[in-house]
Amino acid sequence: MFGNYLIGLREGLEASLVVCILIAYLVKTGRRDALKPIWIGIGVAVGVALAFGAGLEFGSQELTFEAQELLGGSLSIVAVVLVTWMVFWMRRTARHLKAELHGKLDAALQMGTGALVATAFLAVGREGLETALFVWASVRASSDGTYAPLVGVLLGLLTAVLLGWLFYRGALKINLAKFFTWTGGMLVVVAAGVLAYGVHDLQEARFLGGLSDKAFDVSATIPPDSWYGTLLKGVFNFQPDPTVLQVTVWALYLIPTLALFLAPIGSASSVRVKGQKTTDEKAEAEASAGTTNA
Repeated sequence: MFGNYLIGLREGLEASLVVCILIAYLVKTGRRDALKPIWIGIGVAVGVALAFGAGLEFGSQELTFEAQELLGGSLSIVAVVLVTWMVFWMRRTARHLKAELHGKLDAALQMGTGALVATAFLAVGREGLETALFVWASVRASSDGTYAPLVGVLLGLLTAVLLGWLFYRGALKINLAKFFTWTGGMLVVVAAGVLAYGVHDLQEARFLGGLSDKAFDVSATIPPDSWYGTLLKGVFNFQPDPTVLQVTVWALYLIPTLALFLAPIGSASSVRVKGQKTTDEKAEAEASAGTTNA
């Protein structure tokens, strides 16, 4: 449940911040007349995201078992790719998000009502579609026959809306760059579990082999129906009897992705600059030595 709560909180807060920035900018610049198109765009984006999620849920029920597993596994992998891109993008742009949205909004104000609706729709719609896809994949991966995963997502979204309102009212101030870094790191861990579950779906669909090759089986030690087994599954999508391929994919994704995500921003460029400086100094030294010998 915690993993799904984190997804709802993280994804919902991004959308809430976008809405708060758009609304606050219009209010402060005296353009309250443009609020209605913005709310229309936001409403349409939310409706499209809900319809997309409902389509995934109910549309997949009409398929055969193998087709359901193939669809679920494929979309789980797509969701992990999108979320991974999103957490890296937000970590780099969190500090400049306000300026970027203000620029788009200024351009939309000059173009008219339709442009305002489109700006709000695109700004919130992207977050909504990503959220719907990843929530569907995560809930499917951690579902234990109860409504706990869905409740976790809804609680996360409600918390995000509350935090967004507090931000707008100026009652809450936190370091957004650090917040998105820490929650993004935890979301990478959740995504690794979703990826492993997606691979298992593809194995059950017979798209990938190795379903019977178990890496380990600790079902006797950690029963799936125990409170701690349920907790591990809800937080990390833990499976007591994963296949070798699942564990391999999980490790190959989690370790390098988390290392890159937690590395200081700009460290790669710093290394390149330092390497270039060393090369230049070496070239200058060789040139000087050649001049001296001559």
